Order: sequence, then structure tokens, then C-alpha cells
Amino acid sequence: MENKAVHIYLEANPNPNSLKFVADFMLVAPGQNYDFPDLESAKHAPLARELFGFDYVRRVFYMSNFVTVTKSEDKEWIEIQDELKESIKGFLEAKKPMLEDAAEEEVVEESDMDIKIRGLLDEYVKPAVEQDGGAIEYKSFEDGVVKVFLQGACSGCPSATVTLKSGIENLLKSMIPEVKSVEAEEV
Repeated sequence: MENKAVHIYLEANPNPNSLKFVADFMLVAPGQNYDFPDLESAKHAPLARELFGFDYVRRVFYMSNFVTVTKSEDKEWIEIQDELKESIKGFLEAKKPMLEDAAEEEVVEESDMDIKIRGLLDEYVKPAVEQDGGAIEYKSFEDGVVKVFLQGACSGCPSATVTLKSGIENLLKSMIPEVKSVEAEEV
């Protein structure tokens, strides 16, 4: 049986310390994303564990057909991008699993407000954030405050605060009068 060559291209995003490594096929199920802010969080993610083996890797994020890697500030992409690309390419060509079996996630009941906020984020915000190599996950709504997680390239991005306040907060406040502010939490 012949192995198909994996093609990967690189895509910059607004976070200068993150880079998208885009494959020519889906890596995880549609709509799913996985953020690994450290080695400990990657215990069920073989590729992320492998990438954390490089001392300059600070975060790994999987979604759709891409892996976003966040590096330390003391390295330049030109120095390390080929090494990371070859590592990811080799992993994918070996047909290793992106994820290993993990415990089932707890199902949480959502209120009508939760559903409305999540729907707006899914329709208007997620596509743009994903284009930049990241993800936004809805966490909660309480006392007029929407809390979200910024993942992948969005975590630690210099423009994330502007996007959060000028874009996401304004959108939600205009569509849902009960929303007073939007805050990001670290994963």
C-alpha cells in the first residue's frame, strides 16, 4: 500500500509568535479544536507532545486542517519553521493519531442566553478567528459579562484585546442588550 505525500503550507497570522501549519486534509473532526498551552495538557495528543520537545515551542493548537504553533520570543520563524514543518509532516505521513482516547467531556445544560451568545460567536466571530489560526470558545454569561477563552494564535496575540473589545464586545452588545462586556480568560 502506497503512502500519500502530505503537503503542508505555512500561513502567518496577527500574532507574530504563532504560525499556522496547514495540511491538505482534515486533522480533527469539523467544529472541534484542541488547545495545548503546555506539555501537561498534551498528555492525550501525540503530535503536541512531540512539538513540545522543541525547547522554543510554547503552545500547540489543532483545528480543522491546521496546527498552530506558538514559539518563544527569542527565536525567529526563519530559524525554526522548516524544522517544525518537517516534524509535523513526518508525524502525519506516519499516520499517527492526532489524539489518543481521553475521558469523555461533561455535558452541560445551556440556557437560552447561552445558546444565543454561542450562536452569534459561531456565526460572526469564529470564522475570522479561525482564519487567523486561533479559536474562541464561549465559557459563561453572568451579570452582563460574557467570558470566553481565546485559544491558539489568539492567546497572547497583541491585537487580541482590540479584537475582543472593539469587535466581539460591540457585536454582542448590539445584538443582545443584556451583554455589558466581554472578557477573555486564559486556558
